[in-house]
Amino acid sequence: MGHINNAVYLSYLELARMEYVRRVFGVRDYGSVDFILAHASLDYRSPARAGESLGVGVRVTKLGGASFRMGYRIVETESGRLVAEAETVQVSYDYRAGRVKRLSEEFCGRVRGYEELA
Repeated sequence: MGHINNAVYLSYLELARMEYVRRVFGVRDYGSVDFILAHASLDYRSPARAGESLGVGVRVTKLGGASFRMGYRIVETESGRLVAEAETVQVSYDYRAGRVKRLSEEFCGRVRGYEELA
């Protein structure tokens, strides 16, 4: 059909999240990341075609007690055309205990500093 398959967009979001974590927290070993994806929603605005270059913008839009939301915009880089908008919810998770945990003050402080959230 000539357009990018819808399933690929979740991978784009994951790559953007990984880059965000690298920039904000200096993480190189993603096995040490202590949050899990709990929800994703995606609105397609225009089709992306094979061969187009896409850019993904991401930011934290809300910090909660144990979770945080991220917003995304995917654009075709040459024209700036909006391709998709998305939101994900991540939950802080203790893998050893197998349960949700509160976001740390350090985590929230670094995100606020990066995002300039108050």
